[in-house]
Amino acid sequence: MPAETRPPGRVLFVTHNIPRYAGDAAGSFVLRLAVALRAAGVSVDVLAPGSETLGGLDTIEGVPIERVRYAAPSRMTLAYSGKMAEDVKASWGARFALAGLLWHMRSAIRKRVNTAIGEGKPYDLVHAHWWFPSGLSAWSAGVGAALPLPLVITMHGSDVRLAQGVGASHGLMQRVLKRARVVTAVSRWLAAAAMKIVPGKHVDVGGMPVDIRVFLPAAGVRRLGVLFVGRLNAQKGVANLLDAFARIPDPNVPLHIVGDGPDELRLKAKASALGIMHRVTWFGALNQPELVPLYQRASVVAMPSREEGLGLVAVEAQLCETPVVAYNSGGLPDVVLTNAGGTLVQAGNIDALSQGLTQFAVDTDDARDHVRVAGALARAAMLGAFSPEAVAEKYIQWYQEALSSRSSLPSFSDAESAQ
Repeated sequence: MPAETRPPGRVLFVTHNIPRYAGDAAGSFVLRLAVALRAAGVSVDVLAPGSETLGGLDTIEGVPIERVRYAAPSRMTLAYSGKMAEDVKASWGARFALAGLLWHMRSAIRKRVNTAIGEGKPYDLVHAHWWFPSGLSAWSAGVGAALPLPLVITMHGSDVRLAQGVGASHGLMQRVLKRARVVTAVSRWLAAAAMKIVPGKHVDVGGMPVDIRVFLPAAGVRRLGVLFVGRLNAQKGVANLLDAFARIPDPNVPLHIVGDGPDELRLKAKASALGIMHRVTWFGALNQPELVPLYQRASVVAMPSREEGLGLVAVEAQLCETPVVAYNSGGLPDVVLTNAGGTLVQAGNIDALSQGLTQFAVDTDDARDHVRVAGALARAAMLGAFSPEAVAEKYIQWYQEALSSRSSLPSFSDAESAQ
């Protein structure tokens, strides 16, 4: 194979979110991609921030992970929670911790890349997940410039929404993305939003893999009820879901809500005011093994999210042959396919959301038949798009594209200037 199209041998992932232990849901799709790439012959190492209880070297499913300490243990709370932006807005302490995270991740990237060069086993490229903070850390470390290896950046949703809400970040996002040889986003909506902020920069579209060994249908299980999985905040639309659920005509249909977040108390008060609190079970946050039985027993999963980056919950549910009713917003139309068992309704249309849920959730033979047919169609579609093998193949092609332009990068000897 010509050098300019060779597959990568070693890749360094940089991310602020990846499982802390086997079965952890935090950033699980990043780990799934690393595992799938290793199965395809690409060696992947991971740099990620530490936490209150994690630091140093770790290995999960054969993937080496270095957790970088960036503050005192009690201050290392930004990563893995899914609420970094909320924390930074609310606290000066979190802002100082973020500055430490960016600085220490920058230093760790430089050290890791230069050590690999010195050992004669250099990385072929750096793949940063989320342009902020990981892409910014890689950019400031000199990846693609003083550190002479290509930079690939994947945007997952929260990073693009952050840029949309903070106009002052646009210049920084432009500099970071323009340094990258390949930029991807997990949905068409995210790609379009990013290209609007960074005109002239092409963004490819491709999802993240899901563990198809875990998310499976269960034979002989009686399905009943509506399931929601996600953060309890305004963006996820749980308040709309409660209003829609209250209009389902069958009073025996239950609602299961998995997740935590800043709106939990307000949402519980709303459920009480609607007179449906006795029909709602609040589970809090669960790990992936605990989620699977809930997916398998639900008649339908509700995703009334606005501007969702992709919606991996929808992928997981449909792999379990559970239909999804979602808002036609953000990246959800990429995964909730109306020609493959999915139902999309206009964002904010409570009646349409309620009707969409009712068609699956009521305890009738027709509804159960509808669940079976829609679920089977949805699972087939998800297997074709989100299996680890399919996603890894696509990313290897993007890596080859990044490597084909490597001749325009500085030489390896220039890397010493970045130390």
